[in-house]
Amino acid sequence: TTSNQDSEAMDPVVLDAPPTITSQEQQSTEANVVQCFKSFLMSSGGQDILLNRDLHTTWLKKGLQSLPPNFSGLDASRPWFIYWITHAMEVLGAYDESIWPSKVASFLAQCQDPSGGFGGGPGQLPHLAPTYAAVSALVVAGSEDAYNVVDREKMYGFLMRMKSPTGGFRMHDEGETDMRGSYCAIAVASMLHMLTDELVEGVPEYVRRCQTWEGGIAGEEGLEAHGGYSYCGLATLCIAGKAAALDLHAFLSWVAHKQMSTEGGFAGRANKLVDSCYTFWQGAIFPLLHEAFRQSGQDVALPSSNTWFSPGPLQTYVFLACQHNSGGLKDKPMKSADFYHTCYSLSGVAVSQYEVDGNTFVVGNSSNLLRQTDICYNVLVEKAERKCRFFEALPPLVVDGRKLETSEGAGAATWRRRALEAARRAELEKSQTSSPSYTGQGSGVQAVPVE
Repeated sequence: TTSNQDSEAMDPVVLDAPPTITSQEQQSTEANVVQCFKSFLMSSGGQDILLNRDLHTTWLKKGLQSLPPNFSGLDASRPWFIYWITHAMEVLGAYDESIWPSKVASFLAQCQDPSGGFGGGPGQLPHLAPTYAAVSALVVAGSEDAYNVVDREKMYGFLMRMKSPTGGFRMHDEGETDMRGSYCAIAVASMLHMLTDELVEGVPEYVRRCQTWEGGIAGEEGLEAHGGYSYCGLATLCIAGKAAALDLHAFLSWVAHKQMSTEGGFAGRANKLVDSCYTFWQGAIFPLLHEAFRQSGQDVALPSSNTWFSPGPLQTYVFLACQHNSGGLKDKPMKSADFYHTCYSLSGVAVSQYEVDGNTFVVGNSSNLLRQTDICYNVLVEKAERKCRFFEALPPLVVDGRKLETSEGAGAATWRRRALEAARRAELEKSQTSSPSYTGQGSGVQAVPVE
């Protein structure tokens, strides 16, 4: 009896801590997202969820032609604006190759430093971040004139100068060494088909040291795992064919817990809010992990179609909560649209729409299907393949009198070949069966064959 009385006198079990700014912001964000979902259901009249392509394309073209004066503080990010806008346009199928490639090449040529690499604008010091953005934008341009902008010999020298004794890469002369540097350097070298053993040396060990107890990868050793840095580290090793250096099971466990149960989108870190840019930074990690497990040779039953996350809720979040009614996409409800979130939310949706077996999964109207982006570089798969004809035909790269053995990263080339083969098989099966696509009744979700 005494024991029962003592038990009844105890305080009730506390299931959550007292409210904090973090928990209150989470509740507010969930409420705003759910309201977006409810508004669509109440007003759609049975219509499909729709990506407003024309509105976003008009908004993007306007930004590519001119930016307002309040962007002057971002003058060191001009190659990034070109990349964000043109890549968003290409995944929408709106990049006009009769207009933009020559303009892109002409401007970015002015951003190239005489000593190698690209700066954030004409006359600015070379930096790995705008170098990645510039090279990616030139690959998006897809023309020989664009490819020829890059001085590969000087670029190689710049990348080697940025290499740190830690195994990573400095972002610029006397700059910081973090995970962005490794990805930018290795991705640029691979896109330009000038990856070498000396560039890759020490990188797997450096990235492995930045993998945290959580499973994801931090920007620097000893810091917290973060979605953007996790993508950079994993993509770096997948490109080079060295992903077996990581604890892949812990990585998968970490990223699988970052898809939000109510919103459907991803957060970048523990106890952080959903953010549409992580549609790519986190969403692309899953197919990269699929490739990483394949590279590692581990005895793992890899899914034949999905890659361990839920593409339906993810696409729903972007389409219903992140489209701005004036054009462009935004981080989350109550925010403004910007080019960065437009680029990476659309990129992530594109990743989520293409399954491992080559089939596609599209939320809403079938016109919402975007063009497939390369998970290693985040340019179109078709553009990543197109560049090969140009760079593979070049004579051997000679730097400081040394003839280098260079190539595209083995992992990046293998993943792309497998993706293209899967798409061809899916298209062949589609033509042979001519079976109607499945439409989820009342869900607005369609599984659409590859176009």
